[in-house]
Amino acid sequence: MMRRDERRALAAETVEILERGWYADGSGRRVSVAGELAAAVAGTRLWTPDELTGLLTAHGERSGGRTPGAADPVPSGRVEVVNETSLSAARRLADTGGPVGDPVGDPVGCLNFASAKNPGGGFLNGSEAQEESLARSSGLYRCLVGVQDFYGFHRGQGDLLYSHRAIFSPAVPVFRDDRGGLLAQPYPVSFVTAAAPNAGAMRGDGPRLERVPEVLSERAARVLALFAASGVRRIVLGAWGCGVFRNPPELVASVFAGHLGPGGAFHGTFDRVVFAVLDRAPGTPTHDAFARAFRSQAG
Repeated sequence: MMRRDERRALAAETVEILERGWYADGSGRRVSVAGELAAAVAGTRLWTPDELTGLLTAHGERSGGRTPGAADPVPSGRVEVVNETSLSAARRLADTGGPVGDPVGDPVGCLNFASAKNPGGGFLNGSEAQEESLARSSGLYRCLVGVQDFYGFHRGQGDLLYSHRAIFSPAVPVFRDDRGGLLAQPYPVSFVTAAAPNAGAMRGDGPRLERVPEVLSERAARVLALFAASGVRRIVLGAWGCGVFRNPPELVASVFAGHLGPGGAFHGTFDRVVFAVLDRAPGTPTHDAFARAFRSQAG
């Protein structure tokens, strides 16, 4: 595991790469990301709560004819829970198309477990969580810094439930691996950036805490609707808000299982869903909460 100063140095190098638009890989070959990065930045946009509600409503209208429990055209094994990083899961899908039968080359999406107030979280200072890893390893930070309405709103409104606002960034070049190494060939990932409620900072605020399950479910549905409306059918999710935001893994897992499982609004919507739940704790309790949720769903 990298030290904080090492992560800080990598973050500074990433910012330099994004500014000049290229890097030298391990063999010294120059690898350009300028065109891909410019397209990702240009395509990045903020989605308001009302717009996302519209996407969710439209999705429900399109899928409303499906009978809960009816035969699904997508294989039942489409949801996978793995003990790995979001980067590792995204690269696996991008490189191989995932398990046999998934078409290589289809868009890969990843949920960025966002800080509501700072683009990239604390990655510039060497902090380490999922968003920081993504920002350190890709062009995501450059996409997010241009969407100050997302961060300014949350800094100003003071509600730790945060809002349903989300940012979509298409085909962002990813150019590092989990160890920080520069890749010979970058790969594109489309990111949805959304903040889970900060349950950990609401301790003692009973009325707010009581609203967390409802808000989390509403926000997760809008994240899925945004991926679907953007044509992204292979997505990497995970233990969203289960770190410093202290949302219970059982709750987050059950919310996603409800949306993606039989009878859920997004059952059969995606070709592949990978829950990348990196869990180094003894007994892997967070990973196992997600594994149980989707195991029980499968019967």
